[in-house]
Amino acid sequence: MLSRTAENLFWMGRYIERAESTARLMEMGQRMAMLPGAGERDEWRSVVTSCGSAHHFDKAERISEVAAARALVLDGDNPSSIRACLSAARANGKAVRTALTREMWESLNDGWRKLESVDPGAQSLRRELPELLDWTKRRANLLRGAAETSMLRNDGWDFMRIGGFLERADMILRLLDVKYFVLLPETDVVGGGRDHHQWTSVLHATSATRAFHHVYRGDYAPWQITDFLLLNRAFPRSLSHCYRQTLGHLEHIERRYGARHPCHDTALAMVERLESAGMGELFKQGLHEFVSDALAVTARLSREIKEAYHF
Repeated sequence: MLSRTAENLFWMGRYIERAESTARLMEMGQRMAMLPGAGERDEWRSVVTSCGSAHHFDKAERISEVAAARALVLDGDNPSSIRACLSAARANGKAVRTALTREMWESLNDGWRKLESVDPGAQSLRRELPELLDWTKRRANLLRGAAETSMLRNDGWDFMRIGGFLERADMILRLLDVKYFVLLPETDVVGGGRDHHQWTSVLHATSATRAFHHVYRGDYAPWQITDFLLLNRAFPRSLSHCYRQTLGHLEHIERRYGARHPCHDTALAMVERLESAGMGELFKQGLHEFVSDALAVTARLSREIKEAYHF
């Protein structure tokens, strides 16, 4: 496969995953904003920080739902916005049109200009936002479903899935880090009622509520939620699952070409690190320290993949 084709599929996978993750974070923000005292805590800042868009707002500015939606849903100039991500995913897919099946291209192309026609007025946007977020998640699911049922399990499949899993790993790490250090800067509320609602909002944002209940039977202790989202191999949005899948796809490519690169060793080292971690260990030893290091490893892994396959 040409490096250019691999690169476009890799980034198509990343951008479609990023669009869905942003929609999920916006939904989390809506839930948190309904909690008592949300206005004083500037809950929406945690959402824009998770998406890497805090620099679009003044530090002294209190961010509203409408302002967050304009930046994270409609702003085509913000590379983290849903509109920009879906546009970039389509552009990458169009560049390698022959590598996609008809079903995949239709899922990318149908209605892709929808967000351009949305009224950015406060009242209209607030009313339409839930439907727009649902529409975004459906777009992502349609592409993944089309790929799952129609795409050859070749290099293109592997690079697209690697991009998606790396983006998913990055977002779960950012979400956990911001949850602990932006949403809850006051140590006296950790473990309290508000803390409980905000930690469970993280489960909602990752569609993990039912899966978590099956494992922990409703015991929503912060360290157990952290363990589930970082270490549970069976949950498809956990860090462990994302890294195991990334490693698996890298190994597929390695077997095809008989060449191993530093990216393989980086992914393997993280998988082994996560598998050796004990229950509650990451939370107790320092969630922020682990997450910061894991974010750096994820960024390095992305660079190593690009270098190995000449993106």
